[in-house]
Amino acid sequence: MAVYQGARRRGFELPRPTLDLDGPPLLGRRARRATGSLVRSGRPTRVGAILAAILVAFTLAFLSLSQSVRVAATSYDIVRLSSEYERLDARRQDLRSDLNRLGAEPAIRKLGLESGLGQLDAPLIVPAR
Repeated sequence: MAVYQGARRRGFELPRPTLDLDGPPLLGRRARRATGSLVRSGRPTRVGAILAAILVAFTLAFLSLSQSVRVAATSYDIVRLSSEYERLDARRQDLRSDLNRLGAEPAIRKLGLESGLGQLDAPLIVPAR
């Protein structure tokens, strides 16, 4: 039976722990390299540095995006509130002009006559008994 062994590393040996009475077993240099850790001998590897740079770039991009969304929402609120203010100001001016126009005596008399009310006749005086 043929077995494909092209993907295996040649010269790979299992880590042999050395006895250390004060701590955990130590691994040899070749075994440490085979574990695939991101830190080798207290120094970050190239993969670890690249991952850290990607994480920092992603965090900065996310913060920038959240700030730009907040600014856009604030700008939208400012535009909406200013148009609401202009609408309310126009309504206030209309009501003020209606009050000025309708508050005068001739206007009140005209509105009464248009509504079907008539002028009062001469007062009727009832003699006292």
